[in-house]
Amino acid sequence: MLHKKIAELLNQQVNKELYSAYLYLDFANYYADEGLDGFAHWYEVQAQEERDHAFMIRRYLLNSGEKVEFLPIDKPDKVFKDHMGPLEAGYAHEQYVTGLITDIYHEAFGQKDYKTMQFLDWFIKEQGEEETNADDMVKKMKLFGGDAKGLYALNQELAGRVYAPSATGPAM
Repeated sequence: MLHKKIAELLNQQVNKELYSAYLYLDFANYYADEGLDGFAHWYEVQAQEERDHAFMIRRYLLNSGEKVEFLPIDKPDKVFKDHMGPLEAGYAHEQYVTGLITDIYHEAFGQKDYKTMQFLDWFIKEQGEEETNADDMVKKMKLFGGDAKGLYALNQELAGRVYAPSATGPAM
């Protein structure tokens, strides 16, 4: 059985990950409306990954004898004025999520909950990758997005992203 505070934080994280999926689907909708199907696809795949993260944490809680409570998912409230907006918001969101995971890890460390720390190690690494990917998207848009041909090429590149469920996720 998990320490009560850790269980609460992990349960909140399940809901935050589901919100992340919802947020990224909203980004996908924005890009689809703009005719940028590659960008839309990239965020659809991102939403699937966030959903997977929620499922992993949910399973960890259930395997630890904890009850999972689903909370209402807030409607994304961002309104974008340009194609850069979702990319910058995505990068900021990944930094936020990294902070959430770090806070849970810190609590687990304080409780000497080594099992949860080991579980979260995968998420710490994953968040590093997520932040790098989001930052790369912003940089590429700054470099190529102002030019129609560059934007087209970037859109084509992003359309090639393939969803691959994590085979190396944390042991549950």
